[in-house]
Amino acid sequence: MKFASLGSGSRGNATIVTTGKTTVMIDCGFSAREAVKRLQMLSVEPERIDAILITHEHADHMAGVRVMARKYNIPVYTTPGTAGCLPVDVQSHIHEFNCHHPFSINDLEIQPFPVPHDAREPSQFVLGDGQYRLGLLTDVGSLTPIIEQTLSGCDALLLEANHDMTMLEQGEYPEHLKQRVGGRLGHLNNVQSATLLEKIDTSNLQHIMAMHISEKNNCPTIVVPLLAEALGCEHDWIGIAQQDAGFGWREITNR
Repeated sequence: MKFASLGSGSRGNATIVTTGKTTVMIDCGFSAREAVKRLQMLSVEPERIDAILITHEHADHMAGVRVMARKYNIPVYTTPGTAGCLPVDVQSHIHEFNCHHPFSINDLEIQPFPVPHDAREPSQFVLGDGQYRLGLLTDVGSLTPIIEQTLSGCDALLLEANHDMTMLEQGEYPEHLKQRVGGRLGHLNNVQSATLLEKIDTSNLQHIMAMHISEKNNCPTIVVPLLAEALGCEHDWIGIAQQDAGFGWREITNR
């Protein structure tokens, strides 16, 4: 199983996961034109994409979904709540799922799970190929037992580390936005992300990528030491997903 990011942050998010027979995109928060350009930098043609999975309806996760689905005839998988936020002319492409029930796309098993975020019916995912499990957790305001249970034992983890609490508190955001970002339906701060790593089974972990890092309220030099301490690993083992470049292909392999 291989995975890469087209970009991660408040200006757009998209992740690509591929197995031997299946390629899926998780979210498409860039314009279709920009998404295709970034896909081609990863040597992925949009015609190869078997499905788009949507975590929730916010524009930085869904901006390009309509055009991508219609132009390249890509099925879109989403919860009923999120599906209701999509335009009418893309409804024929939608496959709704229950975020408590796993489902399959070709040889890829998708385990969705509900998360606390200020959206209609948000979900996140664990993707498996029968041997390895890749967990994704972004756009989450607080940790829950379901999150901890579902992400425990993953072989790779894409984990939100959105903001430093002090930087957010002292930063330029208006008060209502600070309350939203830092609230229980907002985004994970660095300490919350580190706490999750301390709580779950990380013994199988081959890759950890810090995702959705705020450009105004966080910094990799703060994120990396916290996550490294939680995992008991070297600083250079912590990967960073960038807003403009995402990150290149990473592969889960036999160790």
